[in-house]
Amino acid sequence: MRAAPDNLGHTYQVADRLLAIEIQLRQMNCWQSEPLAAEKYLSCEPFCLDTMSFEQWLQFVLLARLKQLVEDDQPLPTVSGVAPMAEEHYRSGPGQALIRELAALDELLGAKPG
Repeated sequence: MRAAPDNLGHTYQVADRLLAIEIQLRQMNCWQSEPLAAEKYLSCEPFCLDTMSFEQWLQFVLLARLKQLVEDDQPLPTVSGVAPMAEEHYRSGPGQALIRELAALDELLGAKPG
């Protein structure tokens, strides 16, 4: 199923934001080239806090799932609240640019396409 033409711009904006988040993680030296062990995904905690770092969750859960939805032309979530978790995680120091990118993603996902 292809995205409706009026949704394509929104989908492209989300894809651009996902790339920007990946770039921020890479600039922070938080991007991992090796996949995580399968047991890391067996978490009942929000953001897999008991099995992954926040950056691992961003890379291997959030970005991976959203990229797959974009590639498969599937509906995107209409609610996202990742930026507040990032603000909590990066209370001081690095991560401010990443927080801005996550806030932009939250806003995009909450906006109606078209």
